Amino acid sequence: MTESVKLTQFSSGAGCGCKIHPSELEEIIKDLKTGADFPGLIVGNNSADDASVMKLPNGDLLIQTADFFTPIVDDPYIYGQIAAANAISDIFAMGGKPLMANALLGWPTDKLSPEIANKVLRGAIEICDRVNIPLAGGHSIKIQEPIFGLSVTGICSPNQLKTNNGAMTGDVIYITKPIGTGILATAIKKGKLSEDGLKTLISITTQINSEGNLFGSLSYVNAMTDVTGFGLLGHLLEMCKGANLGAEIISKSLPVIEESKQLAAQFIIPGNTTRNWNSFEKFTFNLPDDLFAIVNDPQTNGGLMVAIDSNFTNNFETFCKENKIQIYKIGVFMNGEGVSFK
Repeated sequence: MTESVKLTQFSSGAGCGCKIHPSELEEIIKDLKTGADFPGLIVGNNSADDASVMKLPNGDLLIQTADFFTPIVDDPYIYGQIAAANAISDIFAMGGKPLMANALLGWPTDKLSPEIANKVLRGAIEICDRVNIPLAGGHSIKIQEPIFGLSVTGICSPNQLKTNNGAMTGDVIYITKPIGTGILATAIKKGKLSEDGLKTLISITTQINSEGNLFGSLSYVNAMTDVTGFGLLGHLLEMCKGANLGAEIISKSLPVIEESKQLAAQFIIPGNTTRNWNSFEKFTFNLPDDLFAIVNDPQTNGGLMVAIDSNFTNNFETFCKENKIQIYKIGVFMNGEGVSFK
């Protein structure tokens, strides 16, 4: 996994940690919301969902997303895998099935050779092959920092679609991956990540969230999103805002990568951790000090977060066990606003 060129040294951020933070993003798009002029648009930028959705003439729903970021690991092949898995997961987070992808590549050709970029694309193709879709084309530009990702098109039926704003009072909150990958990625740039930590980071971030397509078939899944650059707290707050609800998280139930705890204690955290918190602090209550860096940590290709009707939690847990899907029960949606920790 070692390359003579360390890609992370060419980027100021790491993975989804390079995202524009929420308050700035809202300022950018505040007067640009798309809505009633396009009646076929089911999900647009008037909500904070994972992908846009358009109704097709035959009644099916077309799902479209684009996602790219700067290197999160030094190995170009693995960087391509992670970026591709992260983009494709946006389709699965809507309950959909991916159909095809196009590459989005920005490359400093005067600093990094085309051969390295070729390895990035090969990693992306490997991920596309796993879900049986073509990497059909794309677009590239010369730029000062390397960036890579995909534009992905998917499809689903109307009763398969899951959005992030459908949670109901009493719904139980589950996630499918442990958190803390942003901290691990930051440790790479600082030369502080262990070999086991690197293996953990790669394992989690190259895991495709294909279970989202299965969750789309479950009527008792009321809402779904993936946990990425705004951290667990930010994406949970998006779900709360969309549903006009609050949430309570059981602190001890949060699955946290062990090495990320140790690194956070050494103040090895992404810059976006604090920027995320500046956007979310006023909506957050009773956050334990030792979870500050964890719940604000920008994840790259993090797990799915789902809201399950409380009458069907046993059904859901049985379904996941039968399909070998790892899940963690972390809290509940309730009347009110914001996220509180218990």
